Amino acid sequence: MTQAMREHHGRDESSYDPMLPDAVIFAHSTEEVAAAVKLCAAHDVPVIAWGSGTSLEGHVLALHGGVTLDLSQMNAMVAVHAQDLTATVQAGVTRKQLNEEIRDTGLFFPIDPGANASLGGMAATRASGTNAVRYGTMRENVLALTVVTADGRIIKTGTRAKKSSAGYDLTRLFVGSEGTLGIITEVTVKLYPLPEAISAAVCSFPDTGAAVNAVIETIQMGVPVARVEFLDENGVKAINAYDKLALPEKPLLLFEFHGTPASVAEQAQLVQEIAAEHGASGFEWASRPEERSRLWAARHNAYFALLQMRPGSRAISTDCCVPISRLAECILATREDCESAGLVYAIIGHVGDGNFHVQMLVDPDNPQDIARAEQVNADMVTRAIGMDGTCTGEHGVGMHKMAFLVEEHGEGAIDTMRALKHALDPKNIMNPGKIVRW
Repeated sequence: MTQAMREHHGRDESSYDPMLPDAVIFAHSTEEVAAAVKLCAAHDVPVIAWGSGTSLEGHVLALHGGVTLDLSQMNAMVAVHAQDLTATVQAGVTRKQLNEEIRDTGLFFPIDPGANASLGGMAATRASGTNAVRYGTMRENVLALTVVTADGRIIKTGTRAKKSSAGYDLTRLFVGSEGTLGIITEVTVKLYPLPEAISAAVCSFPDTGAAVNAVIETIQMGVPVARVEFLDENGVKAINAYDKLALPEKPLLLFEFHGTPASVAEQAQLVQEIAAEHGASGFEWASRPEERSRLWAARHNAYFALLQMRPGSRAISTDCCVPISRLAECILATREDCESAGLVYAIIGHVGDGNFHVQMLVDPDNPQDIARAEQVNADMVTRAIGMDGTCTGEHGVGMHKMAFLVEEHGEGAIDTMRALKHALDPKNIMNPGKIVRW
């Protein structure tokens, strides 16, 4: 094993400095994962699961050294049951790979975080993406898991049945557990029929408040949009430069509609009317697949596009989620904080479900710069929790959001989480130092 391999597995897309494992094991099967975990348990060695390394909150960093189990080569399709609209995959299968494999079935898997993440990692962080407003998150779309527990046992958490009232819901326990309770090696997910008709539209607004209020009205009226994404003017400037687009450099909403041709037309007309009432201009359609693909590729590239706004910088990327009625208030206050702090930043988000992201670009050698960004993050999170929201809608806790869990859930709930951790991982070897303190 080379030093370069350890360094590669000691970093993710977060702003943290590298934290290297002592060793890296490439697993190819659930049985190999179980054997490795048993060996680590026998010697009290930490174990960190690794999918594609695209997490944003320090989830995969080896805080206490130990062994990183790289599952990227566990990328086999176990079974596709098209007639039941389900698929079972090994944890290393990525979202793009899954959709390529099932393309000929007329089905698709809708959960699409910005990165081409692995399904195991997506389940472990309870990820979502641009389609969440219509199709939900990983929480709603995982039916069952195969998990290797902290003592090396292999367990199944469920079946392919769409519902069950048989015992504790172990699937939901491990979805979002970030590798702290066990290692996910197989995932069974829901699939959906490809829509008969798809149309996308983009429109600009005079200011951020107008754009977000248009979203709030759209959701409150029950319009079944498939996607609705917000980019502030800084985000639009970044993707224009990175993806060679020519969008008006003003706050922007990007919509997508799924359904029959008639229902798509009806949804689009209603949304266009709502947007116009809030001052929207330049409502442009993208009905051809290549046009839609270009727009959504630009949205998925936003993280890397934003990095180009300040060459040599490091991104502190954070998210929160609030009830839809409080969304405009939360975004506008966060924008004001960013401006007051003098940050280079952009606000983007899956605003249809009240979730938004702030990407702040800081000088990694300037502690004051980092401190200003972290203060904006802390204020945003406290504001969101005060609105009965959450410190993270989809990034997960990792290391970055641990400090806010008591504020969100209360001491009693955190004690319960810690009791679960102690019961399922009594030696504290499973991704230690994440989610809850030992």
